[in-house]
Amino acid sequence: MIVNAVSAIGRRVRETLANVGFATRSFFSVILASAMLWRRPRLITDQIHFIGNYSLVIIAVSGLFVGFVLGLQGYYTLTRYGSEQALGLLVALSLTRELGPVVTALLFAGRAGTSLTAEIGLMKAGEQLSAMEMMAVNPLERVVAPRFWAGVIAMPILAAIFSAVGILGGYIVGVQLIGVDEGAFWSQMQGGVDIWKDIANGVIKSVVFGFAVTFIALFQGYEAQPTPEGVARATTRTVVIASLTVLWLDFLLTALMFN
Repeated sequence: MIVNAVSAIGRRVRETLANVGFATRSFFSVILASAMLWRRPRLITDQIHFIGNYSLVIIAVSGLFVGFVLGLQGYYTLTRYGSEQALGLLVALSLTRELGPVVTALLFAGRAGTSLTAEIGLMKAGEQLSAMEMMAVNPLERVVAPRFWAGVIAMPILAAIFSAVGILGGYIVGVQLIGVDEGAFWSQMQGGVDIWKDIANGVIKSVVFGFAVTFIALFQGYEAQPTPEGVARATTRTVVIASLTVLWLDFLLTALMFN
């Protein structure tokens, strides 16, 4: 029984390492396939519209309600220490440093990531990718690479919109509903938020999350089994793997940036 258990563990580790190596090789293949892509920027702009514009509503609405919650929770926490005037600083730092990039990436994985996986998976199931190869068209260059770079470009923009709308939500709750001084709300925010230490770090996080989530979604769709069940399982794997990857990368980047 012990031998069987060790054998099963070894087999699982070997399969995991093989999958990681194959995913890494696929990532560099997508990067190499992007060399000729910039001569046809329309391919990227169309995908930015598809990925970013269709995700805008859920990102903006979620950011607004997250700002509402931060305004309420932050005010009742700061009043314990007589620091309710720093509500604007708390809301801005929470969104730009952490919640903006992370929540946007999780929503992006659930909305755009699953859509990309299902789209590529259905193209594979319908043998459209094989037809491209028969016509001497590289699917990585024509299908995968534009979607990859569109996701990388759209993620920081969506994260910035999330943070901006969230700050607006915190202002509505804190200033308009609760009664925090408006001048203190904005002045504390302007004085305490650093463009390089806070905003730039949030942008770096969102770019890294864009690389990770978009590649995971495309990889799962490209390697999905060409059946309805295979596409469904690939879509589920996209959400699970992308969400866990975002949380792990968030911890890693936070430890490196604020050490």
